[in-house]
Amino acid sequence: MLIEQSGGAIRVDLGLSYWGGVNVWIDASTGITVDCMYWDVRWIEGEIARVMEAHQPSLGYSTSFCRTVMQSHVLYDPNGWFAALQVRSGREYPEPLRRNIVAQNHPVLRGLITSYLHQIESAVRRQDAVSVNHRVAALLASYFDIIFALNRVLHPGEKRLLAFAQRECAVLPTAMAEDVGCVLTEAGTASGAVVTHIGRLLDRLDEALEAAGFDLGRR
Repeated sequence: MLIEQSGGAIRVDLGLSYWGGVNVWIDASTGITVDCMYWDVRWIEGEIARVMEAHQPSLGYSTSFCRTVMQSHVLYDPNGWFAALQVRSGREYPEPLRRNIVAQNHPVLRGLITSYLHQIESAVRRQDAVSVNHRVAALLASYFDIIFALNRVLHPGEKRLLAFAQRECAVLPTAMAEDVGCVLTEAGTASGAVVTHIGRLLDRLDEALEAAGFDLGRR
């Protein structure tokens, strides 16, 4: 939808259902994009309870909704409902949740027959660059979920993960940024080098986890 205003044209997309209920528009005078997402009250309460109280992980982004709620700026909350939800989201990082996130995300990196690394190896053999990129993205989602859980840091979401990890996490694998960069560079070529770089990335992740007291059962 394109709405004409005296200050110029402004792009408006309303009622988008692709990522939940979303309205997006671009302010004509400033060029600022406003992105409004709508969550059902019971759904977001359930998400916070599932993660922070039941300690249930996901494959990637386990605590990202908790962080969104915790760091939000409240504009209107007459009954204090959202403030109470922020308290639940920002509580001390539960140790069972930390360990459950690692237990959920670590095996899918390369420990299973159907692990992300195995899928990437198969895609490289058939020279399927699209599939390589698809599985590398999933691998990195679980990798960073582990990194933030290891450091008891709520997951910041999908943007600027390297920057957030370097700024907020005291415990990081050796040469993390360099290794991630190499994986991303080689992923686009679908060459065997991407498998080598992923192996090094995951070896260093395992070293950091074991130094922090996680028993990975490696032999």
